[in-house]
Amino acid sequence: MISVSGKYWEEIKTEKRLLDKVKIDHNLNEFQAKLIIERNFTEEELLSIRNKVTLKNPFFKKKDFLSACELLELHIKKKNRILIIGDYDVDGCLSTVLMVNFLKKNQAKVKYFIPDRFKDGYGASEKLIRKLISSDKPELIIFLDCGSSSYNAIKFINSKNISSLIIDHHNINKPYPSSDVIINPKKICDYNKHDYLCTVFLTYLFIDLYIKKNQLNISIKDDQIYVLIATVADVMPIRGINRFLALNVINNFDVNNNFILSNLFKILKVKKKLELDDLAYLIAPILNSAGRLSNANQIVELFTTQSNDIKIKILKKIFELNQKRKLIEKRFLLNFQFNNLHKLKGVLFIYEPNIPEGIIGIIASRIKEYYNRPCIVLTNSNDIIKGSARSTLNFDIGKFINNAVDEKIILSGGGHNLAAGVSLLKSKIEIFKKFINKYYEKNTPLLINYYTSKIFPNSINKKLINEINILGPFGNKNVNPIFLIENVKIVKPKIIKERFISCLIKYNNKFIKAMSFNHLNTKISYEILNSKNKFDILVNIRENKWNNKSIIEVEIIDLIKNINKT
Repeated sequence: MISVSGKYWEEIKTEKRLLDKVKIDHNLNEFQAKLIIERNFTEEELLSIRNKVTLKNPFFKKKDFLSACELLELHIKKKNRILIIGDYDVDGCLSTVLMVNFLKKNQAKVKYFIPDRFKDGYGASEKLIRKLISSDKPELIIFLDCGSSSYNAIKFINSKNISSLIIDHHNINKPYPSSDVIINPKKICDYNKHDYLCTVFLTYLFIDLYIKKNQLNISIKDDQIYVLIATVADVMPIRGINRFLALNVINNFDVNNNFILSNLFKILKVKKKLELDDLAYLIAPILNSAGRLSNANQIVELFTTQSNDIKIKILKKIFELNQKRKLIEKRFLLNFQFNNLHKLKGVLFIYEPNIPEGIIGIIASRIKEYYNRPCIVLTNSNDIIKGSARSTLNFDIGKFINNAVDEKIILSGGGHNLAAGVSLLKSKIEIFKKFINKYYEKNTPLLINYYTSKIFPNSINKKLINEINILGPFGNKNVNPIFLIENVKIVKPKIIKERFISCLIKYNNKFIKAMSFNHLNTKISYEILNSKNKFDILVNIRENKWNNKSIIEVEIIDLIKNINKT
């Protein structure tokens, strides 16, 4: 069935014999068993539903990790100068934080640098490397969350007899850069089944291996919260080892014991136990705002300085940066005509020359979420065009952007299946658009959106919340289940903060409070605000905990209009 937003929806279908077996074997109800089957939970993931799980390092015997340990050990023992270059997003900054703090504990000579989005661009260019080594003169350069496409930079480093280590999770093409060691599960290797890990997690597990291999009396367990923040910020699947990490951290982490996060909660005026959504919607955007509107080196300083005064100063600054980012985003989205885009075919390309470069990724993400189609937002950046891409699960945007680099259609670009960045000449926009859409038309199956099952409004209660939460924590590839409620009216809609809609769902004589977080100028919002028809509505159901208060909240995801229901 087609929704008012143009998405295609189907109910999850499962074989009854298998459904009954899973229900009995694992003591699950029907919708829980359906989700377990549809998401293809492993035996280990099934055990984690009701049992405590331990976080195991899967890389103890992997050649790349062992070679990287030997390389780092050599340079530490020689007391060589080590330079770390990270990316300016949460994943790159927190990877740098973990490595800097670990090396300092080993009395290593370490410096770090996060490229400036506006001055330096993404990653490590040869120009940037020349500038950095002229002053720092390192013997080892560690690239974190970048480097997989830095061919010229690595070639230049080699010519200067400088060693290099790349730890990254972005798409990488053969021939690989000629670095001493590359840890990247996206390359052909014996650990590519872990290609769903972000760079921080790869860095954490590398450090964990180094510690155990060298029998060091160092604990990095407290860093797991930062690994989880980056995992969520980079929209990595909350499956497998990521799921086990999330369960461990969320169940055991006390925000009051962490100076930075406890003070960030005070600034945000939040009083509650940490939840995964807090990392995605409260913490990660604030940390990302530094790289979007300012310079991300301050994020590394925040987590590596010993001065609490400096930490508080940086926290206040990045909080204000995020407030500024939200205002810019709000201004653009309120004026943006979402409904016009449904007429376009293929990947959605938007060129707006005056959008601040730091928020084009957020804009692309919002548009992608609404249309359920890949989106690339382009803007002017000095003499070139910068773009940020966000994609859906059925189209690997990073792969095809890498292809565009190889074909010399764009100046540079890189990323992974769901997100990527590009730089190109204005004269190449249409050529790039045709190139990407050629692949989109050939390689993209129909994207079907699934809801779990139909429910009646009177079944929305605390018991249902508990049944839902047992399958959490929820995130990419383990999303909060979507349910269908049929034949309802939406009454008393009210716009909140010029962005959201509060309303009541009327079913017979029962009323349920609901929220819609769709943008105000979308078709969904228009129907909620104006239509008197009855709808079948697709909803998430969750418990909203805020400042020690708890309410059951229904979130409207989409609407199915039926002219026979009046």
